[in-house]
Amino acid sequence: MNRINRIGSGLAFLLMAVLALSGCERPPIETVQTGYRGTGMAQVYNPRLLEDQAALNRMPEIDPPARVRENAPKAGAVYQNVKVLGDLSLAEFGRTMNAMTNWVSPGQSCAYCHVEGNFADDSKYTKVVARRMIQMTQHLNADWKSHVGETGVTCYTCHRGQNLPQPVWFKSVPERTTGLQPILGARAGQNAPSPDVALSSLPNQAFEQYLLSEDSARTIRVASNQALPSGNTKSTKQAEHTYGLMMHMSQSLGVNCTYCHNTRNFASWDESRPQRATAWHGIRMVRDVNHDYLDPLAGVFPVNLSGRLGPMQDTAKVNCGTCHKGAFKPMYGAQMAKEYPALLSPSP
Repeated sequence: MNRINRIGSGLAFLLMAVLALSGCERPPIETVQTGYRGTGMAQVYNPRLLEDQAALNRMPEIDPPARVRENAPKAGAVYQNVKVLGDLSLAEFGRTMNAMTNWVSPGQSCAYCHVEGNFADDSKYTKVVARRMIQMTQHLNADWKSHVGETGVTCYTCHRGQNLPQPVWFKSVPERTTGLQPILGARAGQNAPSPDVALSSLPNQAFEQYLLSEDSARTIRVASNQALPSGNTKSTKQAEHTYGLMMHMSQSLGVNCTYCHNTRNFASWDESRPQRATAWHGIRMVRDVNHDYLDPLAGVFPVNLSGRLGPMQDTAKVNCGTCHKGAFKPMYGAQMAKEYPALLSPSP
């Protein structure tokens, strides 16, 4: 009987150990020191997971630049209704269009955006959206070097062979503020673990607060310099929204807090790493993209289009993960944009 009890106790202990370790990563684990010893400033990596991630961040095959003969006609002079990229030669125009097809719609080819037999037709919403996305890409490469640097972006940076990049986000349906409330009261957008905040119970609507527009963005900070008055956006409650955004950024880049911050004083800019300034510009770049390029396209999409419009009939918008996809730099910093000069600056 005692032996049976011992076996039962051993099985129970083993089961408890398995449950306790189920949330832990399987070794090996490697750390890279990024700050002074004793400050806890180190990045933690799992080579096994990095190996799985590498395939997603591999640069695709690039066709060689087109040969352009002297005085060759421009695409805009030969094709009808070319509103962007019309200054390219016919050969380079075809090369760029072919690349975009492989980046965004490899399964549907040109017909994903164009009406077969009449490429000048603008009746497909995908063509109208694609034209605006080309302009957005040119804008990012020309005007947001403070974030994209010389690496730049292309359609592939976000799409990776998918029609709709992942991840994206939509505006959430407002919680009920009148009438009969749920038994536990209004959740205030939290206590519902969400992938947007690394499955934590932090407020999961930080994107709407911080990544939609400069006008609607609240102060992103944790340390408060005043207590309780109405309208205070630096309160303890507001800190939770900030942490929700930081959890998203950490997960999207595959790093921890010390990638940007100094553990001795998280708020101090003087003691932060250079990456914090790059992230600061990145937040503002994402707001620019969402507010000026993506949100205004809502009227272009067919009503109730599955996957493209959210419950509030708004367009899909981007966050840090849309480009980074778990890497500290998209595709680990591979300079792909320079291979497509037409995407580096706005078309004439």
